Amino acid sequence: MIQLGLRLHDAKKLPVEELLPEVRAQGFTCAHLALSKLLKDVPCTPTALTPGYAIWLKNQFAKNHLDIAVLGNYLNLAHPDPDALKAIQDKYYAHIRFASLLGCGMVGTETGAPNAEYKTVPECRSDASLSIFIKNLKPVVRTAEQFGVIMAIEPVIRHIVYDPKRARKVLDEIGSPNLQILFDPVNLLDETNVDRREEIFAETIELLGPDICMLHLKDFVRAEDGSLKSVGATTGEMDYTNILHYMKKEKPYIFATLENTTPENAAACRENIEKLYEAIEI
Repeated sequence: MIQLGLRLHDAKKLPVEELLPEVRAQGFTCAHLALSKLLKDVPCTPTALTPGYAIWLKNQFAKNHLDIAVLGNYLNLAHPDPDALKAIQDKYYAHIRFASLLGCGMVGTETGAPNAEYKTVPECRSDASLSIFIKNLKPVVRTAEQFGVIMAIEPVIRHIVYDPKRARKVLDEIGSPNLQILFDPVNLLDETNVDRREEIFAETIELLGPDICMLHLKDFVRAEDGSLKSVGATTGEMDYTNILHYMKKEKPYIFATLENTTPENAAACRENIEKLYEAIEI
């Protein structure tokens, strides 16, 4: 009952018309779509995201029996320049409108940094940065409400919303049923907390479980310097048993897209996750 998909810019570099049949043939039923990364020759400016473009794209997916699990728009909602911030928010508004036309239920984003470079700095963890992000996210969520689309934020240890407690605060302060969580377990880890990962995942499910609307599935290996490198799911140290148990029990038919796969190992990663999921008893 889990719906497994692929982040499309991890697949072969092919035109959409050729790529989607191949992704479906690999056994995937949905996809993570980032317009700027997949359709690089097509503008993804707000003015380019017309109904005609949306319906054309929707039909490409439909004829290959693929759903668009999430429309990614990973821009910095804590950008300090007002003009740049307005352009970023306008792009979110356009993506939300586009998602509604695509028949895609959610737009996904990470949570930024308080600088123009989107660079991890100590200030990411300040209350001031969190307040800025919440303030700038609010009108985006209100737009999502108007179009009947979920705005899904993805906590990442390097960004402003770096743990489940911070994510819970964002959800509570904005207070919208259209704001939910895209849960990527590996993105909550770095070399400082990786050995406590089961504790972190349990806390995430406890604090955010009811609001999780999608999963990103990948894995990690440790580099020589101790830092973590993301790799395809089931090819590193991750044990997804407890997370998948929760999803099987509480989140029927949830979308879960694989990340950091290669065209060569994507199907095997999918098969391994499916076997693990099927073996779980609830």
